[in-house]
This record gives sequence, structure tokens and C-alpha cells, in this order.
Amino acid sequence: MSEQTPEAIGEIVARCASKAKLAAPDLAGASDEAVDAAIGEMAARLSSARAKILAANAEDVAAAEASGMSGGLLDRLRITEERLEDMAEQLRLLASVPHPARETPVRDLDGGLRLIELRRPVGVIGANYEARPNVTVDVASQLVKSRNAGVLRTGSAALRSATALLKEVIAPGLSDANIDPDVIQLVPTADRAAAGALVELPHLIPLVIVRGSGETTRELDRRAAAHGVRTLAHADGGGVLYYDVKADPAFAEDLITRSLDRLGVCNRLNLLLVHRDVYDAALPGIQAALDKAGVEPSLPPHEHAVGYEWALDSDREATVTIAPVDSLADAVRVANEETSGLAAGIVTTDKKAAADFMAGYTGTGVFWNAPTRLLDGFKLRGVPETGINLDRVPGPRGPVTFTDLVLRQFAVVPA
Repeated sequence: MSEQTPEAIGEIVARCASKAKLAAPDLAGASDEAVDAAIGEMAARLSSARAKILAANAEDVAAAEASGMSGGLLDRLRITEERLEDMAEQLRLLASVPHPARETPVRDLDGGLRLIELRRPVGVIGANYEARPNVTVDVASQLVKSRNAGVLRTGSAALRSATALLKEVIAPGLSDANIDPDVIQLVPTADRAAAGALVELPHLIPLVIVRGSGETTRELDRRAAAHGVRTLAHADGGGVLYYDVKADPAFAEDLITRSLDRLGVCNRLNLLLVHRDVYDAALPGIQAALDKAGVEPSLPPHEHAVGYEWALDSDREATVTIAPVDSLADAVRVANEETSGLAAGIVTTDKKAAADFMAGYTGTGVFWNAPTRLLDGFKLRGVPETGINLDRVPGPRGPVTFTDLVLRQFAVVPA
């Protein structure tokens, strides 16, 4: 069969967006109880439809293995019995989280009037993500909780899994709660042109969540801006840890190992900066910690950028860059200027050093004696995330959850 043209792919995405927009008012007007019931039904169906979901995922994994996908990316793609139960538990917790008030009094105005602030859904939100089928459920549930319709697009590696999750979990969960299942659409083609089409429909999809890493995601962000579409984009990752001159070596080594429990994720330890005064003494313990995690060091002199993200390197994803720095201020500079700005931490027993590091680092998440792996919506905020937004402008930053996916509207009414 011949490949579809970009125009044909654009029409497919537009049809999905039109269906979602038509159904959006049904979700926007749903009661809190109906919304939470829908999410609860999705959790239940993750169990009742377990066999179908795992079978679809097994096909995705087999195809990915045959294509030579790296171990880290395969880990992202794979759904296990344990991960399926974790997904269900997250949905149950999300269903139990109270809804924010839809209106908040602000102040009384002259002339017997009163100002109130309203929370309104965006309407239709797009989401582009790659080989992470759990994201299908994470994003869909966040959109439903925030009363936004959605158009989801994933790549070929996870499309079977995502389709099974939509058909067996998300759509029937919505129907059981008497909410139009068309509010959540999945683009039924893996063609990469669909990602571009998703960010070029401002009148149908004004906001797109762009998850992934690298130049492809940055290009989607640029295309969206050119078409007047806003994005919550996460193009690059990689956690930074600064090993301070007053770090406890045993604690630092344990923290390094715990920061590398998964290698194919954006918030893993990527760059370890070590104060030059303790560099030589600390290196053997650091090497032992890396050995425990099954990770190799990239030591000076480096043939790559210091902030190079190893999670994206299928040949050397089990790598951490190690570099000496002359001072805490030097570590802050490197973290701010030579990395993505996702997350950075300091390991130290010195409270002033920790305070100075946290005050100086401008990235999305900053940590003291804690792993950057905690930069995650569920771990930090108790609900799944739609992604991690790295913007350096006002707006939802860091792990984005359903409370962020709203528009503020001012209303003036008689007091």
C-alpha cells in the first residue's frame, strides 16, 4: 500500500480534532462525580482488560526488539503486570483527589458589583509522545479530570498498546460514566507527519503537550509557534548532581546509585559535578556506586558536551558524565548554562552551601540530598503528570497536572 500524503495525514488529525471538539462540551459540563467515576472505571478496566492490553504491548515490544531498539527505550515501552497495577492505582488516587473550585471570589467592586475568578477548560488539548504507552493513560486521565477533550498521537513503537488502552480502558470508562467517549481521540496512524499536523490546527487544538527529547520535539515546538499554537514542551532532560566538598561520601554514593534506578528517563542522573578539592578522593567511591547501578563514567577530557543527555544514546545510555568544578558557584553556572535546566541537586552536610546552590540554580526542580528522579508529577504532587514543562516564563512549570490545564476567566456580577 502506498504511503499517505502529508495532506491526507493532516485530514486524519483534523477529523480527530473535530470529533473531540464536538464532544468537548459534554465533558466540560459533567459533574465532579461523573468525571471521577469515569477515571475510576478506567482503573477497573486496566484489570479486567489486562490480557488484551498485555498482548498488544507484547506485539509492540517484539517489533521494537526486532528493530534494534535500545534497552532503555524498551524499558519505557514495556508494560508489565506490576506496571499495569501501578497505572490503575494512580488512576484510583486521581479519582479521589478533590476538584478545585470552579469559581473563586476575588473582591467587591464599586457600584454594587463583585469580581470572581472562573476556571474554564481549554477545550481540546493535543499530546504528542513516543514509546511510552503508560503516557496514554496518564494524559487522558489528566485531560478528563480537567474537563478537556484531547487528541493523542504516539509513534509506531507504542501504537498497538495505545490503541488497546483507548478501546479497552479509556473509551468504555467514559461511556460507563455517561460521558461521550469521543472526547479522547487517538490518531490512528504512526506516520510522523501526524505530529506536525497536530501542532498546526490552532482553531481546533490551541494547546499541545509535546513530550519527548531532542531536536524532533524542539522542531515541533517551533512549528507550533509559527502556527499560533501554544505548547507545553519537554525537549531535553538529564539530572545534575553536585558533589560538594562537605558531602558525606557514603550518603553521596548511595544517592548516586538511587539516581540511576532507570536509565531511559529524563530525570535520571546524567551529569555529576564534583568539587575539585575532593575529586580524587571521591572518585573510587563514585565508581563503586556506578558499578552497582551498572553504569559507566565518562571522565575528562570529554569528547562531548558536558550536558549531553545519555538517556537518548542507544549505544551508551548506561553512562554518566563526571566533571570536576572549582567551586559551588562553578557548579551552579554549569547546571544553569550547559544543561537542559530540568533538575539539579546538591549533596552536602553544609546548610549554607545547600541554600546557596538552591538560590542560584534556575531550573525547573532543585534538590538537596535527594535524587532528581523525584521530579515527577506523581512523586511530587500525588497525581500523574501530562509532562514536565521547562519554560522560563510565567505559566505551568515543572510537572504539569490537571490543575494546570485550565484558563482563568474574570467575571463581574452583581454583589
